[in-house]
Amino acid sequence: MNKFLLMAVAAICSLPTMAQKADSLVFTTVLENPVTSIKNQNNSGTCWSYSALAFLESEVLKKDPSKKDIDLCESFLVSKTYTDRADRNVRTHGDASFSQGGSFYDAIFCMDRYGLVPEGLMPYPITPYGDSLFNFTNFFPPMEAYIKAIATSNAKKINPIWKKDVQGMLDNYFGQCPTEFEYKGKKYTPQSFVKDYLQLDPNDYVSLTSYTHHPFYSQFVLEIQDNWRWATSYNLPLDEFMRVMEESVKNGWTFAWGADVSEDGFSRRTGKNKCVATVPDTKATAGVGSDQSRWTGEKAGAKIAQSDAAGEKVITQEMRQEGYDNWTTTDDHGMQIYGIAKDQNGKEYFMMKNSWGEYGPYKGFWYVSKPYVAYKTMNIVINKNAIPKDIRKKLGI
Repeated sequence: MNKFLLMAVAAICSLPTMAQKADSLVFTTVLENPVTSIKNQNNSGTCWSYSALAFLESEVLKKDPSKKDIDLCESFLVSKTYTDRADRNVRTHGDASFSQGGSFYDAIFCMDRYGLVPEGLMPYPITPYGDSLFNFTNFFPPMEAYIKAIATSNAKKINPIWKKDVQGMLDNYFGQCPTEFEYKGKKYTPQSFVKDYLQLDPNDYVSLTSYTHHPFYSQFVLEIQDNWRWATSYNLPLDEFMRVMEESVKNGWTFAWGADVSEDGFSRRTGKNKCVATVPDTKATAGVGSDQSRWTGEKAGAKIAQSDAAGEKVITQEMRQEGYDNWTTTDDHGMQIYGIAKDQNGKEYFMMKNSWGEYGPYKGFWYVSKPYVAYKTMNIVINKNAIPKDIRKKLGI
């Protein structure tokens, strides 16, 4: 009798564990396009550099799979970008922001104007700081304060020597940007490296977004601080925006993905579904006027959000716009989307490459639900040839 009782108690005690395991997501890859190794931006706001270069590295691999060791230098891109951004900040008397962040367009602009270089030509970063990875704790604040002092000065005339001072700060940390170098037995400049080795054309890349405060199928300057070069994005309705992302990945392309990652559904914490991003609909089952509504905060007459079969919010164009307008969707982080996977229930997710090192159970890779992408994507940068032809025609590209 006691034996059977112990077995029953053990079975009951095991139920939470079994339920937790059943509730954990298990992913199966549907398709994935080639990406390079995981990098680590460490203690710096340079996700835009890592993600943009990760995307361009995949562009190189798509053209020539034999170049699987391609690794582009973040230090070169960051140094060139900060030089330009400091100049813009001073010319606008501080109105154009100067910060660690940036945009994907900074990489496209750098590729076009200055070129790119492979990793290993510049210290990563320079050794006097004792860092094996970017750590801007001591480096960036003094430079930021110096540029602010110049930009907001009451002086009637500014000595241009300040540019050399800023360049010196950058060179002291990152090392000097090379003007020529040897790679795999051939000599290049940063510009010829892009043209002759990488074989990338800056004109192939466009930014896409989806907001209603500008006309669809037009271009506008996305109003975020790190879009300091005032680059334009093509504006698409949400359904076509999602179609571009889904079809491009299915047809062998990747894209740079800028999104809000400050949401509770973007799970950094330990637990069963760490490194997964979803939009859980926590109020979908709330009954207005019921005891449950007292705890969920629903008011009489309130409209309860629709949810899909997996309990995620159904995202609308209006929800996207509201998030952007009221600052609950913010310009947080740059990443790369490269594949599609399914969970054990058959639901599809985008596969994402991050720049936080080999973090989490998937060693630096994440799974992002399609509702999350629809809701919290700020913009993407993609090869224009990856866009479906009918949509390209609407955009005039």
